[in-house]
Amino acid sequence: MEVMAEIRVDNLTFENVFDSVSFSVDSDWKLGLIGRNGKGKTTFLRLLMGKYEYRGNIYSAIPFRYFPVSVPVEAWNENVIDLMEKEFPDYELWRVISELGSLGMEADILYRTFGTLSFGERTRVMLAFLFAYENNFLLLDEPTNHLDMETKDLLKEYLQKKKGFILVSHERDLLDSCVNHILAINRCSITISKGNFSTWMSNKERQDVYELSKNENLKKDIKRLENAARQSSVWADKVEGTKIGFNPIKEDRNIGSRAYIGEKSRRMQQRRKNLEKRQLKQIEEKKGLLKDIEHEIDLKMFPLLYHAQTLARIESVGMMFDGRTVCKDISFDIKNGERVLLNGKNGCGKSSIIKAILGETAPAEGKITVGGGVSISYVPQDASGLKGKLKDFAQRRNVELSIFMSVLRQMDFERMQFEKDISEYSDGQKKKVMIAASLCTKAHLYIWDEPLNYIDVFSRMQIERLILKFQPTLLFVEHDRYFQKNIATKVVEL
Repeated sequence: MEVMAEIRVDNLTFENVFDSVSFSVDSDWKLGLIGRNGKGKTTFLRLLMGKYEYRGNIYSAIPFRYFPVSVPVEAWNENVIDLMEKEFPDYELWRVISELGSLGMEADILYRTFGTLSFGERTRVMLAFLFAYENNFLLLDEPTNHLDMETKDLLKEYLQKKKGFILVSHERDLLDSCVNHILAINRCSITISKGNFSTWMSNKERQDVYELSKNENLKKDIKRLENAARQSSVWADKVEGTKIGFNPIKEDRNIGSRAYIGEKSRRMQQRRKNLEKRQLKQIEEKKGLLKDIEHEIDLKMFPLLYHAQTLARIESVGMMFDGRTVCKDISFDIKNGERVLLNGKNGCGKSSIIKAILGETAPAEGKITVGGGVSISYVPQDASGLKGKLKDFAQRRNVELSIFMSVLRQMDFERMQFEKDISEYSDGQKKKVMIAASLCTKAHLYIWDEPLNYIDVFSRMQIERLILKFQPTLLFVEHDRYFQKNIATKVVEL
Protein backbone atom coordinates (compact mmCIF):
# COMPACT_ATOMS: atom_id res chain seq x y z
CA MET A 1 0.00 0.00 0.00
CA GLU A 2 1.39 3.38 -1.03
CA VAL A 3 1.62 6.13 1.56
CA MET A 4 1.60 9.81 0.60
CA ALA A 5 4.14 11.91 2.50
CA GLU A 6 5.63 15.38 2.37
CA ILE A 7 9.16 15.98 1.18
CA ARG A 8 10.47 19.25 2.54
CA VAL A 9 13.59 21.28 1.78
CA ASP A 10 14.40 24.09 4.23
CA ASN A 11 17.10 26.72 3.63
CA LEU A 12 19.24 24.40 1.51
CA THR A 13 22.64 25.97 0.86
CA PHE A 14 25.43 24.25 -1.07
CA GLU A 15 28.63 25.90 -2.26
CA ASN A 16 27.84 28.41 -5.05
CA VAL A 17 24.97 26.34 -6.44
CA PHE A 18 22.05 26.79 -4.00
CA ASP A 19 21.46 29.56 -1.48
CA SER A 20 18.72 29.25 1.18
CA VAL A 21 16.37 27.22 -1.04
CA SER A 22 13.05 26.15 0.55
CA PHE A 23 10.05 24.28 -0.86
CA SER A 24 7.92 21.19 -0.26
CA VAL A 25 6.38 18.52 -2.51
CA ASP A 26 4.08 15.54 -2.04
CA SER A 27 5.54 12.09 -2.56
CA ASP A 28 2.88 11.13 -5.12
CA TRP A 29 3.70 14.03 -7.45
CA LYS A 30 5.26 13.49 -10.88
CA LEU A 31 7.85 16.26 -10.96
CA GLY A 32 9.79 17.41 -13.99
CA LEU A 33 13.12 19.01 -13.00
CA ILE A 34 14.35 21.54 -15.58
CA GLY A 35 17.15 24.08 -15.81
CA ARG A 36 20.12 25.14 -17.90
CA ASN A 37 23.17 22.87 -18.12
CA GLY A 38 25.43 23.40 -15.13
CA LYS A 39 22.70 24.90 -12.92
CA GLY A 40 22.76 21.97 -10.48
CA LYS A 41 20.03 19.48 -11.47
CA THR A 42 22.14 16.37 -10.90
CA THR A 43 23.79 18.03 -7.88
CA PHE A 44 20.34 18.57 -6.37
CA LEU A 45 19.44 14.90 -6.81
CA ARG A 46 22.72 13.86 -5.17
CA LEU A 47 22.01 16.21 -2.27
CA LEU A 48 18.67 14.45 -1.79
CA MET A 49 20.56 11.15 -1.77
CA GLY A 50 22.92 12.48 0.92
CA LYS A 51 26.00 12.31 -1.31
CA TYR A 52 27.27 15.77 -0.32
CA GLU A 53 27.38 17.79 2.88
CA TYR A 54 25.18 20.88 2.90
CA ARG A 55 23.64 23.51 5.15
CA GLY A 56 19.91 23.50 5.87
CA ASN A 57 17.54 20.53 6.11
CA ILE A 58 16.07 17.92 3.77
CA TYR A 59 13.22 15.96 5.31
CA SER A 60 11.47 12.94 3.84
CA ALA A 61 9.50 10.17 5.52
CA ILE A 62 10.24 7.82 2.60
CA PRO A 63 13.62 6.88 1.06
CA PHE A 64 14.98 8.19 -2.23
CA ARG A 65 16.29 5.90 -4.97
CA TYR A 66 18.41 7.11 -7.87
CA PHE A 67 18.53 6.30 -11.60
CA PRO A 68 20.84 5.35 -13.25
CA VAL A 69 22.21 2.59 -11.03
CA SER A 70 26.01 2.71 -11.15
CA VAL A 71 27.51 -0.47 -12.61
CA PRO A 72 31.34 -0.51 -12.86
CA VAL A 73 32.78 -1.69 -16.17
CA GLU A 74 34.64 -4.54 -14.50
CA ALA A 75 31.26 -6.02 -13.46
CA TRP A 76 29.72 -6.02 -16.94
CA ASN A 77 30.41 -9.73 -17.39
CA GLU A 78 28.07 -10.62 -14.50
CA ASN A 79 24.42 -11.58 -14.91
CA VAL A 80 21.90 -8.75 -14.58
CA ILE A 81 20.11 -10.37 -11.63
CA ASP A 82 23.35 -10.80 -9.68
CA LEU A 83 24.29 -7.14 -10.20
CA MET A 84 20.83 -5.87 -9.29
CA GLU A 85 20.78 -7.97 -6.10
CA LYS A 86 23.76 -5.97 -4.85
CA GLU A 87 21.84 -2.72 -5.34
CA PHE A 88 18.40 -4.05 -4.33
CA PRO A 89 19.03 -6.88 -1.81
CA ASP A 90 15.42 -7.05 -0.61
CA TYR A 91 13.71 -7.06 -4.02
CA GLU A 92 10.68 -9.26 -4.79
CA LEU A 93 11.22 -11.18 -8.02
CA TRP A 94 7.54 -11.35 -8.98
CA ARG A 95 7.25 -7.55 -8.78
CA VAL A 96 10.36 -7.10 -10.95
CA ILE A 97 9.02 -9.52 -13.57
CA SER A 98 5.69 -7.66 -13.57
CA GLU A 99 7.45 -4.34 -14.18
CA LEU A 100 9.58 -5.90 -16.95
CA GLY A 101 6.38 -7.03 -18.64
CA SER A 102 5.03 -3.45 -18.51
CA LEU A 103 8.27 -2.34 -20.15
CA GLY A 104 7.93 -4.88 -22.97
CA MET A 105 10.63 -7.28 -21.75
CA GLU A 106 10.80 -10.97 -20.88
CA ALA A 107 12.15 -12.28 -17.54
CA ASP A 108 15.01 -14.12 -19.23
CA ILE A 109 16.85 -10.80 -19.67
CA LEU A 110 17.72 -11.07 -15.96
CA TYR A 111 20.05 -13.97 -16.77
CA ARG A 112 21.98 -12.22 -19.54
CA THR A 113 25.33 -10.59 -18.85
CA PHE A 114 25.00 -6.86 -18.30
CA GLY A 115 27.56 -5.97 -20.97
CA THR A 116 25.42 -7.54 -23.73
CA LEU A 117 22.47 -5.22 -23.00
CA SER A 118 21.79 -2.16 -25.15
CA PHE A 119 21.30 1.29 -23.59
CA GLY A 120 17.54 0.82 -23.83
CA GLU A 121 17.62 -2.62 -22.20
CA ARG A 122 19.79 -1.37 -19.33
CA THR A 123 17.43 1.55 -18.75
CA ARG A 124 14.35 -0.67 -18.65
CA VAL A 125 15.93 -3.26 -16.34
CA MET A 126 16.97 -0.57 -13.85
CA LEU A 127 13.53 1.06 -13.93
CA ALA A 128 11.86 -2.32 -13.37
CA PHE A 129 13.82 -2.85 -10.16
CA LEU A 130 13.28 0.74 -9.01
CA PHE A 131 9.53 0.76 -9.56
CA ALA A 132 9.15 -2.72 -8.04
CA TYR A 133 9.57 -1.06 -4.63
CA GLU A 134 6.61 0.59 -2.90
CA ASN A 135 6.88 3.77 -0.83
CA ASN A 136 10.02 5.08 -2.47
CA PHE A 137 10.52 8.41 -4.20
CA LEU A 138 12.51 7.94 -7.40
CA LEU A 139 15.07 10.37 -8.77
CA LEU A 140 15.28 9.71 -12.52
CA ASP A 141 18.27 11.50 -14.04
CA GLU A 142 17.80 11.73 -17.83
CA PRO A 143 16.58 8.16 -18.44
CA THR A 144 16.02 8.71 -22.19
CA ASN A 145 19.60 9.56 -23.16
CA HIS A 146 20.87 7.37 -26.05
CA LEU A 147 17.43 5.77 -26.52
CA ASP A 148 15.79 5.44 -29.93
CA MET A 149 12.31 6.81 -30.60
CA GLU A 150 10.53 3.46 -30.17
CA THR A 151 12.07 2.87 -26.73
CA LYS A 152 11.37 6.46 -25.71
CA ASP A 153 7.71 6.03 -26.62
CA LEU A 154 7.54 2.82 -24.59
CA LEU A 155 9.19 4.54 -21.62
CA LYS A 156 6.80 7.48 -21.95
CA GLU A 157 3.77 5.18 -21.78
CA TYR A 158 5.29 3.43 -18.76
CA LEU A 159 5.97 6.64 -16.81
CA GLN A 160 2.50 7.98 -17.58
CA LYS A 161 1.11 5.22 -15.34
CA LYS A 162 3.59 5.86 -12.50
CA LYS A 163 3.85 8.50 -9.80
CA GLY A 164 6.18 9.55 -7.02
CA PHE A 165 9.29 10.67 -8.92
CA ILE A 166 11.46 13.57 -10.04
CA LEU A 167 12.28 13.31 -13.73
CA VAL A 168 15.29 15.23 -15.02
CA SER A 169 14.78 15.51 -18.76
CA HIS A 170 15.29 17.93 -21.63
CA GLU A 171 12.73 16.10 -23.78
CA ARG A 172 9.74 18.41 -24.22
CA ASP A 173 7.55 15.55 -25.41
CA LEU A 174 8.38 13.45 -22.32
CA LEU A 175 7.88 16.35 -19.90
CA ASP A 176 4.53 17.19 -21.49
CA SER A 177 3.33 13.60 -21.30
CA CYS A 178 4.59 12.33 -17.94
CA VAL A 179 4.72 15.08 -15.29
CA ASN A 180 2.10 17.09 -13.42
CA HIS A 181 4.43 19.58 -11.68
CA ILE A 182 7.55 21.45 -12.80
CA LEU A 183 10.46 22.10 -10.45
CA ALA A 184 12.48 24.78 -12.24
CA ILE A 185 16.02 25.78 -11.33
CA ASN A 186 15.96 29.32 -12.70
CA ARG A 187 18.83 31.76 -12.91
CA CYS A 188 18.33 33.11 -9.39
CA SER A 189 15.57 31.02 -7.82
CA ILE A 190 13.87 27.63 -7.63
CA THR A 191 10.14 27.53 -8.33
CA ILE A 192 7.43 24.87 -8.32
CA SER A 193 4.34 25.12 -10.49
CA LYS A 194 1.46 22.81 -11.36
CA GLY A 195 1.21 21.42 -14.88
CA ASN A 196 3.54 20.06 -17.57
CA PHE A 197 6.39 21.76 -19.41
CA SER A 198 4.21 23.52 -22.01
CA THR A 199 2.05 24.96 -19.22
CA TRP A 200 5.15 26.12 -17.36
CA MET A 201 6.69 27.62 -20.52
CA SER A 202 3.50 29.48 -21.38
CA ASN A 203 3.25 30.92 -17.86
CA LYS A 204 6.97 31.76 -17.92
CA GLU A 205 6.65 33.67 -21.17
CA ARG A 206 3.68 35.65 -19.81
CA GLN A 207 5.59 36.41 -16.60
CA ASP A 208 8.64 37.53 -18.60
CA VAL A 209 6.50 39.86 -20.76
CA TYR A 210 4.88 41.28 -17.61
CA GLU A 211 8.23 41.85 -15.91
CA LEU A 212 9.76 43.48 -18.99
CA SER A 213 6.74 45.80 -19.28
CA LYS A 214 6.81 46.61 -15.56
CA ASN A 215 10.55 47.21 -15.76
CA GLU A 216 10.06 49.78 -18.54
CA ASN A 217 7.30 51.55 -16.57
CA LEU A 218 9.47 51.59 -13.44
CA LYS A 219 12.37 53.09 -15.40
CA LYS A 220 10.06 55.90 -16.57
CA ASP A 221 8.71 56.42 -13.03
CA ILE A 222 12.23 56.52 -11.58
CA LYS A 223 13.25 59.12 -14.19
CA ARG A 224 10.19 61.22 -13.38
CA LEU A 225 10.86 60.96 -9.64
CA GLU A 226 14.50 61.92 -10.18
CA ASN A 227 13.41 65.10 -12.01
CA ALA A 228 10.78 65.89 -9.36
CA ALA A 229 13.30 65.34 -6.53
CA ARG A 230 15.84 67.53 -8.29
CA GLN A 231 13.28 70.34 -8.70
CA SER A 232 12.15 69.96 -5.06
CA SER A 233 15.77 70.17 -3.97
CA VAL A 234 16.26 73.44 -5.87
CA TRP A 235 13.06 74.91 -4.41
CA ALA A 236 13.87 73.72 -0.89
CA ASP A 237 17.38 75.16 -1.02
CA LYS A 238 16.02 78.46 -2.36
CA VAL A 239 13.44 78.78 0.43
CA GLU A 240 15.99 77.66 3.05
CA GLY A 241 18.32 80.41 1.88
CA THR A 242 15.78 83.15 2.64
CA LYS A 243 15.96 82.24 6.35
CA ILE A 244 19.60 83.25 6.60
CA GLY A 245 20.13 86.56 4.82
CA PHE A 246 17.88 89.65 4.85
CA ASN A 247 16.65 91.52 1.83
CA PRO A 248 14.85 94.71 2.96
CA ILE A 249 13.08 95.03 -0.36
CA LYS A 250 11.75 91.46 -0.60
CA GLU A 251 11.69 90.26 2.99
CA ASP A 252 10.04 91.31 6.21
CA ARG A 253 11.83 90.71 9.56
CA ASN A 254 8.67 90.18 11.55
CA ILE A 255 8.44 86.88 13.47
CA GLY A 256 5.33 85.65 11.64
CA SER A 257 7.05 85.97 8.29
CA ARG A 258 10.09 84.04 9.47
CA ALA A 259 7.90 81.27 10.92
CA TYR A 260 6.06 80.98 7.61
CA ILE A 261 9.32 80.70 5.70
CA GLY A 262 10.61 78.04 8.15
CA GLU A 263 7.47 75.92 7.78
CA LYS A 264 7.59 76.27 4.02
CA SER A 265 11.23 75.14 4.01
CA ARG A 266 10.45 72.17 6.25
CA ARG A 267 7.65 71.01 3.93
CA MET A 268 9.84 71.35 0.86
CA GLN A 269 12.61 69.28 2.51
CA GLN A 270 10.05 66.63 3.54
CA ARG A 271 8.69 66.47 -0.01
CA ARG A 272 12.22 65.90 -1.31
CA LYS A 273 12.78 63.10 1.22
CA ASN A 274 9.44 61.45 0.31
CA LEU A 275 10.31 61.55 -3.38
CA GLU A 276 13.71 59.97 -2.66
CA LYS A 277 12.07 57.22 -0.57
CA ARG A 278 9.60 56.42 -3.36
CA GLN A 279 12.45 56.38 -5.85
CA LEU A 280 14.53 53.99 -3.71
CA LYS A 281 11.51 51.73 -3.22
CA GLN A 282 10.90 51.54 -6.98
CA ILE A 283 14.61 50.91 -7.65
CA GLU A 284 14.50 47.99 -5.17
CA GLU A 285 11.34 46.68 -6.87
CA LYS A 286 13.10 46.97 -10.23
CA LYS A 287 16.03 44.93 -8.90
CA GLY A 288 13.63 42.07 -8.14
CA LEU A 289 12.56 41.89 -11.78
CA LEU A 290 14.24 40.21 -14.78
CA LYS A 291 16.55 37.99 -12.68
CA ASP A 292 15.02 34.75 -14.00
CA ILE A 293 14.40 35.81 -17.58
CA GLU A 294 16.06 33.51 -20.13
CA HIS A 295 17.91 35.86 -22.49
CA GLU A 296 18.11 33.43 -25.41
CA ILE A 297 20.53 35.05 -27.84
CA ASP A 298 20.28 33.86 -31.42
CA LEU A 299 23.40 31.90 -32.35
CA LYS A 300 25.32 32.15 -35.62
CA MET A 301 26.92 29.61 -37.92
CA PHE A 302 28.91 29.79 -41.14
CA PRO A 303 27.57 27.30 -43.72
CA LEU A 304 29.19 27.23 -47.15
CA LEU A 305 27.33 26.60 -50.40
CA TYR A 306 28.77 23.72 -52.42
CA HIS A 307 29.27 24.33 -56.15
CA ALA A 308 27.29 21.20 -57.16
CA GLN A 309 23.75 20.24 -56.17
CA THR A 310 24.72 16.87 -54.62
CA LEU A 311 27.28 16.77 -51.81
CA ALA A 312 27.18 13.03 -51.07
CA ARG A 313 25.59 9.90 -52.53
CA ILE A 314 24.97 6.66 -50.66
CA GLU A 315 24.20 3.77 -53.04
CA SER A 316 22.95 0.33 -51.90
CA VAL A 317 25.13 0.49 -48.81
CA GLY A 318 25.35 -2.29 -46.23
CA MET A 319 27.23 -1.97 -42.94
CA MET A 320 28.76 -4.54 -40.61
CA PHE A 321 29.38 -4.03 -36.90
CA ASP A 322 30.99 -6.52 -34.51
CA GLY A 323 30.78 -9.26 -37.11
CA ARG A 324 27.06 -8.85 -37.93
CA THR A 325 25.10 -7.01 -40.60
CA VAL A 326 23.37 -3.97 -39.09
CA CYS A 327 21.84 -2.54 -42.28
CA LYS A 328 21.80 -3.12 -46.04
CA ASP A 329 20.43 -1.66 -49.30
CA ILE A 330 20.55 1.91 -47.96
CA SER A 331 20.42 4.57 -50.68
CA PHE A 332 19.98 8.35 -50.46
CA ASP A 333 21.54 11.63 -51.60
CA ILE A 334 22.48 14.70 -49.57
CA LYS A 335 21.78 17.85 -51.60
CA ASN A 336 22.49 21.52 -50.93
CA GLY A 337 20.19 22.89 -48.23
CA GLU A 338 18.72 19.52 -47.23
CA ARG A 339 18.48 18.51 -43.58
CA VAL A 340 18.52 14.72 -43.66
CA LEU A 341 17.43 12.72 -40.62
CA LEU A 342 18.80 9.18 -40.24
CA ASN A 343 16.08 7.45 -38.24
CA GLY A 344 15.73 3.98 -36.73
CA LYS A 345 16.22 1.81 -33.67
CA ASN A 346 19.44 1.72 -31.68
CA GLY A 347 21.92 -0.61 -33.39
CA CYS A 348 20.44 -0.29 -36.88
CA GLY A 349 23.59 1.27 -38.34
CA LYS A 350 23.01 5.05 -38.17
CA SER A 351 26.40 5.87 -36.61
CA SER A 352 28.09 3.28 -38.85
CA ILE A 353 26.84 5.06 -41.98
CA ILE A 354 28.02 8.41 -40.59
CA LYS A 355 31.50 7.00 -39.93
CA ALA A 356 31.58 5.61 -43.47
CA ILE A 357 30.67 9.02 -44.94
CA LEU A 358 33.46 10.53 -42.82
CA GLY A 359 35.85 7.92 -44.26
CA GLU A 360 36.57 6.33 -40.88
CA THR A 361 35.19 2.93 -41.97
CA ALA A 362 34.32 1.26 -45.25
CA PRO A 363 30.86 -0.10 -46.14
CA ALA A 364 30.52 -3.88 -46.33
CA GLU A 365 28.71 -3.44 -49.64
CA GLY A 366 27.61 -0.63 -51.91
CA LYS A 367 29.25 2.71 -52.53
CA ILE A 368 29.56 6.06 -50.79
CA THR A 369 30.65 9.08 -52.84
CA VAL A 370 31.45 12.44 -51.24
CA GLY A 371 31.95 15.38 -53.60
CA GLY A 372 35.46 16.67 -54.15
CA GLY A 373 36.37 19.50 -51.80
CA VAL A 374 33.34 19.04 -49.53
CA SER A 375 34.28 20.31 -46.07
CA ILE A 376 32.52 18.58 -43.17
CA SER A 377 31.92 19.68 -39.57
CA TYR A 378 31.21 16.72 -37.29
CA VAL A 379 29.68 16.44 -33.81
CA PRO A 380 30.13 12.89 -32.44
CA GLN A 381 27.64 11.12 -30.21
CA ASP A 382 30.00 10.80 -27.24
CA ALA A 383 31.71 13.82 -25.67
CA SER A 384 32.50 12.19 -22.31
CA GLY A 385 36.24 11.89 -22.98
CA LEU A 386 36.87 15.62 -23.48
CA LYS A 387 39.58 17.13 -21.32
CA GLY A 388 42.09 19.95 -21.28
CA LYS A 389 41.70 23.72 -21.60
CA LEU A 390 39.24 25.37 -23.98
CA LYS A 391 42.00 27.30 -25.76
CA ASP A 392 43.83 24.04 -26.52
CA PHE A 393 40.62 22.42 -27.75
CA ALA A 394 39.92 25.42 -30.01
CA GLN A 395 43.45 25.22 -31.41
CA ARG A 396 43.09 21.50 -32.18
CA ARG A 397 39.78 22.17 -33.93
CA ASN A 398 41.28 25.16 -35.80
CA VAL A 399 38.56 27.59 -34.65
CA GLU A 400 39.00 31.22 -33.64
CA LEU A 401 39.15 31.27 -29.81
CA SER A 402 37.30 34.58 -29.34
CA ILE A 403 34.41 33.48 -31.59
CA PHE A 404 34.35 30.04 -29.96
CA MET A 405 34.08 31.50 -26.45
CA SER A 406 31.49 34.04 -27.61
CA VAL A 407 29.29 31.19 -28.89
CA LEU A 408 29.69 29.34 -25.58
CA ARG A 409 28.68 32.51 -23.70
CA GLN A 410 25.57 32.71 -25.88
CA MET A 411 24.84 29.09 -24.92
CA ASP A 412 24.82 30.19 -21.25
CA PHE A 413 28.39 29.37 -20.26
CA GLU A 414 29.57 31.48 -17.34
CA ARG A 415 33.00 33.10 -17.61
CA MET A 416 34.35 31.14 -14.65
CA GLN A 417 33.81 27.93 -16.68
CA PHE A 418 36.45 29.08 -19.16
CA GLU A 419 39.18 28.63 -16.54
CA LYS A 420 38.24 25.04 -15.70
CA ASP A 421 39.48 21.85 -17.32
CA ILE A 422 36.83 20.49 -19.72
CA SER A 423 36.85 17.18 -17.79
CA GLU A 424 35.17 19.07 -14.90
CA TYR A 425 32.21 20.12 -17.07
CA SER A 426 28.79 18.49 -16.88
CA ASP A 427 27.84 16.14 -19.75
CA GLY A 428 25.62 18.87 -21.21
CA GLN A 429 28.42 21.44 -21.10
CA LYS A 430 30.80 19.02 -22.84
CA LYS A 431 28.27 18.52 -25.61
CA LYS A 432 27.90 22.29 -25.94
CA VAL A 433 31.66 22.55 -26.43
CA MET A 434 31.40 20.15 -29.39
CA ILE A 435 28.41 21.99 -30.88
CA ALA A 436 30.03 25.42 -30.43
CA ALA A 437 33.16 24.21 -32.25
CA SER A 438 31.00 22.93 -35.09
CA LEU A 439 29.09 26.21 -35.32
CA CYS A 440 32.39 28.12 -35.55
CA THR A 441 33.54 25.96 -38.47
CA LYS A 442 32.84 27.01 -42.03
CA ALA A 443 31.55 23.86 -43.74
CA HIS A 444 29.53 22.64 -46.69
CA LEU A 445 28.06 19.73 -44.71
CA TYR A 446 27.34 19.45 -40.99
CA ILE A 447 27.07 15.92 -39.59
CA TRP A 448 25.66 15.72 -36.06
CA ASP A 449 25.25 12.36 -34.31
CA GLU A 450 22.73 12.75 -31.45
CA PRO A 451 23.81 16.35 -30.75
CA LEU A 452 21.15 17.04 -28.14
CA ASN A 453 22.05 14.33 -25.60
CA TYR A 454 22.32 16.11 -22.21
CA ILE A 455 21.59 19.52 -23.78
CA ASP A 456 19.06 21.61 -21.79
CA VAL A 457 15.68 22.42 -23.28
CA PHE A 458 16.39 26.15 -23.68
CA SER A 459 19.56 25.49 -25.69
CA ARG A 460 17.66 22.96 -27.83
CA MET A 461 15.22 25.69 -28.82
CA GLN A 462 18.17 28.03 -29.50
CA ILE A 463 19.75 25.46 -31.83
CA GLU A 464 16.45 24.88 -33.63
CA ARG A 465 16.10 28.62 -34.35
CA LEU A 466 19.71 28.73 -35.54
CA ILE A 467 19.27 25.91 -38.07
CA LEU A 468 15.98 27.29 -39.39
CA LYS A 469 17.59 30.72 -39.84
CA PHE A 470 20.86 29.71 -41.55
CA GLN A 471 19.55 26.54 -43.29
CA PRO A 472 22.82 24.59 -43.45
CA THR A 473 23.14 21.28 -45.26
CA LEU A 474 22.81 18.84 -42.40
CA LEU A 475 22.89 15.07 -41.88
CA PHE A 476 21.82 14.21 -38.35
CA VAL A 477 20.70 11.53 -35.92
CA GLU A 478 18.45 12.71 -33.13
CA HIS A 479 15.65 11.13 -31.09
CA ASP A 480 14.04 14.35 -29.81
CA ARG A 481 10.59 14.25 -31.41
CA TYR A 482 10.18 18.05 -31.45
CA PHE A 483 13.62 18.53 -33.04
CA GLN A 484 12.92 15.87 -35.69
CA LYS A 485 9.61 17.48 -36.63
CA ASN A 486 10.93 21.05 -36.74
CA ILE A 487 14.27 20.44 -38.48
CA ALA A 488 14.21 17.47 -40.90
CA THR A 489 13.41 18.13 -44.57
CA LYS A 490 14.06 14.47 -45.50
CA VAL A 491 13.91 11.30 -43.42
CA VAL A 492 15.88 8.13 -44.22
CA GLU A 493 14.42 5.17 -42.30
CA LEU A 494 16.88 2.39 -41.50
